[in-house]
Amino acid sequence: MRHAVRWLAALGASLAAVSIAQAQAWPSKPIRAVVPFAAGSATDQIGRAFAEKMSATLGQQVVIDNKPGASGMLGADIVAKAAPDGYTILVGTNSTNAALKFLMKKLPYDQDTAFTPVGFLGSVPLMVAVNNDVPAKTLKEFVDLAKSKPGQISFAYASTSQHVSSEMLSSMAGIKMNPIPYKSGPNAMTDLIGGQVNMFTADFGVTVPQHKAGKIRGLAVTSMKRAAAVPELPTVNEALGLKDYELIAYFAVFAPAGTPPEIVNRLNQAINAAANSKDLQDKFEAIGFSIDPGTPEALAQRNKAETAKWEKAIRDAKIEPQ
Repeated sequence: MRHAVRWLAALGASLAAVSIAQAQAWPSKPIRAVVPFAAGSATDQIGRAFAEKMSATLGQQVVIDNKPGASGMLGADIVAKAAPDGYTILVGTNSTNAALKFLMKKLPYDQDTAFTPVGFLGSVPLMVAVNNDVPAKTLKEFVDLAKSKPGQISFAYASTSQHVSSEMLSSMAGIKMNPIPYKSGPNAMTDLIGGQVNMFTADFGVTVPQHKAGKIRGLAVTSMKRAAAVPELPTVNEALGLKDYELIAYFAVFAPAGTPPEIVNRLNQAINAAANSKDLQDKFEAIGFSIDPGTPEALAQRNKAETAKWEKAIRDAKIEPQ
């Protein structure tokens, strides 16, 4: 019996040593960071900025791979089914890791168990914006216009935050709009500018530059407080006399379930080093992106709370799973 115990102890120590050695050798090749939205989207902009900083910390390139489609589901599915070795990670969002399971009748993976939380990147409000030819200068005027033309006012969406925020607005304001799905936020923005759709509620990374350039008309922001990036815009609550409207998009890194803790921690350290760099903070301050580094455990707790929050938002907006 003593020999068996000693043998098991030695085996355990050997396996632990192998695990530590593997973690120390990692990464030995480039890391693929799947962005489940199109190039130019807010997720893409944030993912690329963090990937550049992480590459310097890890000593290997973190290569962005855009896989847009189905509100992020296609890209998330790739990572969910990838080898859990740290060489494939997901630049996830509230779409892929909180809301999708309530918007889809069936996902090709289990959203709650397919991923290992790695690190939180940050969050950003959305802007409710309209085409410049829409005869509404305020959100109240836009709501009145929509009430006078039920089902004739269209809104674009390419992610769950864009979809849910607009449906929440419709539900709380008592209007009926026509939803138009897009594969990417930049494509939706192009059509908003061109007048093919009337309204688009999207992340600051997509909307703020166009609003400041005068190509679209921002009407309100989806946060509880006015945003420093566009202080002239009221909140939805201010504009419509509401008190419970809030919707914030968030971004985080996830790895496939089963990724070794040592590798998760290395990735987390690289993310937090990027988050604490002043030039990255300055880069995103202009679009109101709030960087908030933390541990994998903190992300797990945050994501659990966000999933419950998005479930309620989708239910209250009466969005039926597709």
